[in-house]
Amino acid sequence: MHQLDFTPPAAKHGGSWGWIEKIHTTLERWMADPVVYRWAISNPLTRWVARRRTQQLYDLMGGFVHTQVLISCVRLNVFALLRASPMTVKDLAHRVEVPAASLQRLVLSAIALGLLEHRSQGRVGLGPLGLPVATHEGVRAMVEHNHLLYLDLQDPVAFLRDAWRGDMAGYWPYAHGKESAAEVPQAQDAFSRYSALMDASQNFVVGEILSTYNFSDHQCVLDVGAGKGRFISQLAQQERHLKIQLFDLAPVLQLAQVGLKAQGLLSRASLHPGSFLSDPLPKGADLITLVRVAHDHSDAVVLQILRKAFEALPLGGTLLIAEPMAQEPGQPPLADAYFHYYLLAMGSGRLRTPTELMNLMAQSGLSHLELLPNAMPIHARVLIGRKSKCLP
Repeated sequence: MHQLDFTPPAAKHGGSWGWIEKIHTTLERWMADPVVYRWAISNPLTRWVARRRTQQLYDLMGGFVHTQVLISCVRLNVFALLRASPMTVKDLAHRVEVPAASLQRLVLSAIALGLLEHRSQGRVGLGPLGLPVATHEGVRAMVEHNHLLYLDLQDPVAFLRDAWRGDMAGYWPYAHGKESAAEVPQAQDAFSRYSALMDASQNFVVGEILSTYNFSDHQCVLDVGAGKGRFISQLAQQERHLKIQLFDLAPVLQLAQVGLKAQGLLSRASLHPGSFLSDPLPKGADLITLVRVAHDHSDAVVLQILRKAFEALPLGGTLLIAEPMAQEPGQPPLADAYFHYYLLAMGSGRLRTPTELMNLMAQSGLSHLELLPNAMPIHARVLIGRKSKCLP
């Protein structure tokens, strides 16, 4: 597992931390005492805390079941059927060809999770969490894709001892230096498969970027690791003054070219096949973007990519990084637990905090580093850095 970096432990600063440790130790001792627990659940002022923590533990223990309820609804097409029209459990069971008594358990579980909800006349319909699954192809694609992670986690201890030889690692050919095998038909199938998943699941990230950063001052954008071009094509449609460049492996750019042609964007685009592990980045863009790229790679590779981006940028040029990021110490977690394990199963890269990424950006020579505020950081956060016009 030499590809994997060790994440530096979070540093705690300030002289008050020792007192906080003592308070935590005292609280832990109290909460482990059966007498204190009985008092807590009998006291109206503290009962909500005990109930909340008990519910959280049940949610943790039931987490795998919850994922299987979700994936069952996706595979049985339950969300699409109920989006068309609410129906009774018996009618739904007939449509999905599952015994009514079994399907009822799935439906009741989905209702408990907010995926479905009761409707009039004994029918069920989409719940508040089921509607986005029914609406967005990318959500359904990721639900189905996560099955590979569940397979890898069947023996979680064995997974930790040898995490990247399972189904998830095999899904991502570039995670283990397999770009050189891109000419093999099986490898081309793998590139097509993961490129389609990245394309389908990128809409939320793209939306965060386009609503957060102002592209009006740029003339040409190079998207590194462009995939099938979902981000760069949406950007080009929104900002019609931009020229666009795409850099990715040759078999991936072949897929991107088809999409760009269908959207009438080829005249504004230039495609540059290559690997950022071994090839320089093309010049000519005053903005370079890395969308869901850095967290897939080790610190050494990310630093290599950033230095190549620095070399490719003109003076005053900008680099933009957009991807899910770990929360800083002391902040409430977003999707940290999921991404830490997903990237471990992938076998390359790690979830970094904005501060860790900005440190790597500074090492590459970039300055004027900034974390931009955005509406939905659980989808992605946006960092920018610039190549100073006042180089030494």
